[in-house]
Amino acid sequence: MPPTLAAVAALPRLDLRILTGPPDALRAPVQWVAVSELEDPTPFLEGGELLLTTGMRLSAEGAGPYVTRLVRRGVTGLGFGVGLGHPVVPPELVASAEEHGLPLLEVPRPTPFIAIGKAVSQMLAAERYEAVTRAFQAQRALTRAALKGPRRLVARLARELDGWALLLGPAGEVRQAAPESARRRAGDLAGELDRLRGGGASAAVSGRDSHVVIHPIGVAGRPRGFLAVGTAEPLPQVAHTIVGAAVALLTLRSESSPSGRALRAALAGLLLGEPSPGDLPGLPEPPVRVLACAAGPQVPDVLEAGPAADRCLAVRRADGCLVIVPEPVAEQVIAALAATGPVGVSDPADLNGLDRALAQADQALAAARRRPGRPVLRYGNLPGQGVHGLVDPQAARGFADALLGPLRAEDPELVRSLHAYLAANGQGEAAARALGVHRHTLRHRMRRAAEILGRDLDDPGVRAELWFALTLPPP
Repeated sequence: MPPTLAAVAALPRLDLRILTGPPDALRAPVQWVAVSELEDPTPFLEGGELLLTTGMRLSAEGAGPYVTRLVRRGVTGLGFGVGLGHPVVPPELVASAEEHGLPLLEVPRPTPFIAIGKAVSQMLAAERYEAVTRAFQAQRALTRAALKGPRRLVARLARELDGWALLLGPAGEVRQAAPESARRRAGDLAGELDRLRGGGASAAVSGRDSHVVIHPIGVAGRPRGFLAVGTAEPLPQVAHTIVGAAVALLTLRSESSPSGRALRAALAGLLLGEPSPGDLPGLPEPPVRVLACAAGPQVPDVLEAGPAADRCLAVRRADGCLVIVPEPVAEQVIAALAATGPVGVSDPADLNGLDRALAQADQALAAARRRPGRPVLRYGNLPGQGVHGLVDPQAARGFADALLGPLRAEDPELVRSLHAYLAANGQGEAAARALGVHRHTLRHRMRRAAEILGRDLDDPGVRAELWFALTLPPP
């Protein structure tokens, strides 16, 4: 809101003195400051101004008609400069202003009119900046709320406006209400909704206790719903901006592609090994890679901010997020997601081989978690992984099961310790730190593993065979 006349009069540097004016009139906003010595300045005024004059052409007889004209024009207040044409404010002017309820301020000789104009201009600029800042902050809050669904968005909007908000369906049914007591207001809006269905851009209804604004949701001509907000006072311009942002967010959500649910279902099926529907629009074109990301909530936001968002599929899981990305844009997406935390990258795969790609991405992510400073690890770059692709999977699995079977049967912890020992190239101190055990404990485990396997763990060939078996991806 623009500054009130009382706020302007209270500025110490201006030294203004209020001579007349009821409290309600002093709370009126000052839209601008005008200076005029005309007997009738009203043709050059719009209303809402603080008019300044020295009364050069004002006579005692003309004081009454002068004030009457100003009141009819809607002037907020009159500032009278003393010390030039008049040593004091003429008593006839004071009496007339008192009679008509027009605020009258005495402007002392040392206070130039330009100082009052500058002061009001600064207050107006500060008010506009505050309005823009509030609108920006509210839009950010609404956007964050929209990511959590319409219920959060409607609740946030009601708080921003200090009022109530209703999200209505196409038939006027209540889908979301904030607060819940606002549901009872939906029945009073039926007539306005009918008019909006005919193509109206918005509707406004004012009553004794509320001012309601209604906007259609969706593209023009076919609303998918309606947003209604109500406040105790008419909405200022900044509030209209905030409501407009909410309408845009709800429209964007309502006009989103209906295939999103089908795409998510397709992703779930692909991860479970189900055949992929080839005619589903928006499905990534093979070959693709699977990215296993340690971060969860940040990943979809980063994807949406990039140009490849509509070519990727992402799904949250308990320990992070999975992303299926087409090979042509894989490097771009990987570089963006590296900032969110560790990322494991699979080899290229077709859509019916995502189960294997998922296993590869998970294995690469597990290695990335163990290697600070290496946020991205690719399955093909893990030690020994390139050899697996050269061997028949069934034969490799039989070899690994036969080699590691006795160790798994004795104690699965020995398998994990052996993996850490070999990954550290036989460096017991480093392997013990990775496992979180004492080096003597690890040394004892390695002696036990060597006994069970009947192999010399210092032999390079034995180590190579064991590493091949330990890093074989799951079937």
